[in-house]
Order: sequence, then C-alpha cells, then structure tokens
Amino acid sequence: MPSKLFLTLAGSAIVIVGLTGCSAGASTPAASASASAPMMASPSVMASPMASPSMAATMSDLSTGKSALGDIVVDGKGMTAYVFDNDVPGSGASMCTGACGMVWPAVVASSAMPKVTGVMGTVGTIPGANGTMQLTINGMPLYTFTKDMAPMDAKGQGVKGVWHALAPSGAKVMAPAAG
Repeated sequence: MPSKLFLTLAGSAIVIVGLTGCSAGASTPAASASASAPMMASPSVMASPMASPSMAATMSDLSTGKSALGDIVVDGKGMTAYVFDNDVPGSGASMCTGACGMVWPAVVASSAMPKVTGVMGTVGTIPGANGTMQLTINGMPLYTFTKDMAPMDAKGQGVKGVWHALAPSGAKVMAPAAG
C-alpha cells in the first residue's frame, strides 16, 4: 500500500510541475508592423510617483526613472533610452544599422501593444531587425547604449552631439553627459 500511495503522489507532483511550466504568460511572436504605418500605442500617465524605477521597468516596455540627468525614459530593464539625431521622425525607419546598431541596440517591444508606464510622449513601433518591433517616441526610434552597464546609467548622453536621453514627454534631454 505505501508504494501505491507514493507512486500516486509522485505522479501527481509531476503533473502539477508540468502544468505549472505551461503558464498563460507565454506568448507567441506578434505579426510585424507595416513599414509605411508605424503602430501607435496610447501613452500612459502615472497616477502616483514611482517607488522603484527598476520595478516599473520590469513590468513595462518603457517607463521612467530618476537619473543624474533628471527624469528619463528607460526600457524594460531600466536602461536609459536614447534617440539619434540622424533618424527622421515618423519615417518608420532607423538610420542606426550595421556597426552603429551593435553599439546602440534598438529598444524592442515585447508585443504589438507596448506596455508603457509614465511616458507621456506618443509611443509607437517600427519594423526592426529580424522581425522585431523597435519602439519609438514621437516618431523617433529608441536605442540603448552598450557602455551603460547599470540601470539609469547615461553614458550615451551627448555622444558625438547626436545621441540624447529622453524626458518622459519624449523631449530630448540636452544636459551634458552625467559623470
């Protein structure tokens, strides 16, 4: 008898563990956006001050956080989001490709409807590399900087005079690079 009970409990545990691994949170890749019509998501306005930028960042594709530059837009990992002056607003294309894209990776949406917290600029997507969707604010593609090692780092601010962090409104931060 004890062996039947053990086998029944062991089998039940295996089934439960297997079912737990198949959560509803798993998603399939979304259809890619049209190059001629970037998708737009409604901006979200925070109802209360954010207690932890990194906590909000993990729940959103874009959120805001406090850095040495002031309040800025960050990606889902809390890394500073930048715009590139050579991009054309609303063009639906990124001018940062090849070697540029290796140093300045695109900020990629997790779904066709990006999750946004605290960003008041108009958020959208454009077709990115490998079928991804690159996030935009006010029609400008967003990037991170590979030399930013920790959330809220802003080492890319002002690089070559053409890379800028963003305020929650989507306006470029024009302050000099933070030390």
